[in-house]
Amino acid sequence: MKDMIKKLRNSMEANVIGIVVAAILLYGAIITVVFCRSFSVSFTEEFSKTAYHMANTASVLVNGDHIDKYLAGEEMEEYRNSKRYLDTFCRRMNVSMIYVIRVDTSDYGSFRSVFDCINNSAGDTDYKEWELGHYRETGGEGYRQIYQDLYETGMPYGTFFNMNPVDNIKPYITTLVPVLDSTGATAAILCLQRPASQFYEFLMPYMASVALMTFFLALLCGCFLFDFLRRQVLRPIRKVSREATRFARENTSGDPITGISRYYEISELARSIETMEADMVSYMQHLTEATAEKERMRAELSLASTIQENALPNRFPAFPDRKDFDIHASMTPAKEVGGDFYNFFLIDPDHLLLMIGDVSDKGVPAALFMMQNNIILCDRAQMGGTPREILEFVNGRLCEQEQLDMFVTLWVGILELSTGSLVFANAGHEDAAIYRKNGSFQIYKTKHSMVCGAIPGIRYRDFELKMEPGDKLFIYTDGVPEASDRNDNMFTAGRMLDALNEYRDGTPREILEGVRRNVQSFVGDALQFDDLTMLCVEYRGMEG
Repeated sequence: MKDMIKKLRNSMEANVIGIVVAAILLYGAIITVVFCRSFSVSFTEEFSKTAYHMANTASVLVNGDHIDKYLAGEEMEEYRNSKRYLDTFCRRMNVSMIYVIRVDTSDYGSFRSVFDCINNSAGDTDYKEWELGHYRETGGEGYRQIYQDLYETGMPYGTFFNMNPVDNIKPYITTLVPVLDSTGATAAILCLQRPASQFYEFLMPYMASVALMTFFLALLCGCFLFDFLRRQVLRPIRKVSREATRFARENTSGDPITGISRYYEISELARSIETMEADMVSYMQHLTEATAEKERMRAELSLASTIQENALPNRFPAFPDRKDFDIHASMTPAKEVGGDFYNFFLIDPDHLLLMIGDVSDKGVPAALFMMQNNIILCDRAQMGGTPREILEFVNGRLCEQEQLDMFVTLWVGILELSTGSLVFANAGHEDAAIYRKNGSFQIYKTKHSMVCGAIPGIRYRDFELKMEPGDKLFIYTDGVPEASDRNDNMFTAGRMLDALNEYRDGTPREILEGVRRNVQSFVGDALQFDDLTMLCVEYRGMEG
C-alpha cells in the first residue's frame, strides 16, 4: 500500500489529473450555488406572477359595485352565486384560501370579511370560514402597507410571504389584488393564499436536479479529461502522431497499430487511438442519421405551421368586392406553431363576425387546441345568436373536456354593416381599441367575463357600441403589450396606443404593419416569448 501511494504521489499523470478533477469539482460547486440562487429569485418572481394571474382571474367573479350591499345583507342571491363560483375556482386552482375583504382605509388597521372560501385539502390545513361581515384587525405591518398601496397607488398586486407564522399555522404565500368597481376605484381586496409547500414542491426538485447535473457533468468531464491527457501528454511516438494526422484528414479507420513500444503506457495509448477512430466513425454515421431525422422533424413542423396558417384567413384583401369595410389580420407565433388565433367571415351579407383568442399554453398542444376552438366557434356562429350565446356554448363544450387542462381567452363581435352597430362579448381577453374618425385610438374598457374552459355554467354579457363611417376597431392578444426587450421591459398598452395613433390614418394593413415594426424595434434581438396576433377593421358604411 505504501509503495502504491508513493508511486501515485510521484506520478505526473496522477498529480495532473487530481488537480484538474479537484478544480472542476470546485468550479461545479460554485456554479451550482450561483445558479441555484439566481434560479430561486427568478422562480419566486414567476411564482408570484402566476398567483397574480390566478387572483386577477378570480376577482372578475366579484361585483365591486355591490360590496357594501353584500355587507348590508342585500343582493344575497348574487352574493351566493359569486360565493359558489369562488368556491369552485378555489378547488380547481388547488389553493388553500380565497377571501375578499373590505379594509378600513382610515388607518388600514382592520377589515371586514365579504367572501371567504376554504380548501383545506390544498395544504393539509384546518382553516375555518369567516362569516359575512366578520371583523378582524390587520395582521402585521406588511399587510397594512400592501393594503394602502392597493387602495391609494394603483398597484396591480402585492405578494406577502409568511414563512414563519405563529399559532401553529403552516407557512403560506398570499397574493392580493384589488376588486374594482365600475368607476375603476378599489372597492375591496381579493386575497389568494397558497401553502408554501407548493412553492417548495416546485422549487426543490429543480434545484436538486441542477446540483446533481452540475456535479455529474464535472465528474464526467474529469473522466474524459483523464483519458485525453493520457493520450496527449504521453504521445511522443511519431507513428501514433502520423496515424492521428491521417485519421483527421481522411476520417476512416486505418491499419492496426502494432509493435509500437514495449512500454505499457504507450501500447495502451495506441489501442486507445484505434478505439477512438472506430468510435468517431460510428459517431459520424449516427450524426448523419440524427441530422436527417432533425431535418425530417423540421419539415413536419414547417408543414404544421403551413396547415395552421391556412386554417385562418390569410389572403388580403379578404373581401375585394365589399366597399363598406376593410379588414386585415396577422399572427406571428413565438414557436413554429402558436396558440393564438383570429378569424372573421360574413355570417350573411349584412353581418361580419370578428373573433380573436389566446390559448393558455404554447407549441403544438396549444396549436391543436386553437384549431379545435376555431372550428367550434365558426360552427356555432353559423347557427346564429349573439356573441354572449356563442361564448356560453364554447365554454360548455370546453368544460366537457377537463383532461385537456387548458383554457382560452376570447373576444367575439358581430358588426352589422348596414348600421355600424357592433355587439361583442369578452371572455377574459384584452380590451379592444377604438378609433373615432378625426380622433385617436383609445382603449374601450368593459368588464371582463371568465375565460372559456375554466368553470362550467358561466354567464357572459353582450356589449354594444356604434361605429360611424371612418371608425376603426383594433383587437389583439397580450403578446403585443407584453412583448419584452432583453431587460424584461414590456412594450405596454401605452406604447401600443402610441403606435396605433402614429398610423391611425392608414389602412388596417398599414396600421398592423406599423404596430409590428414598433414592437420589433422595441424588442430588438430579445427572444419572442409570446405569439403576436392582431386584427383591425375599418367601417366605411355607405361612404365606402
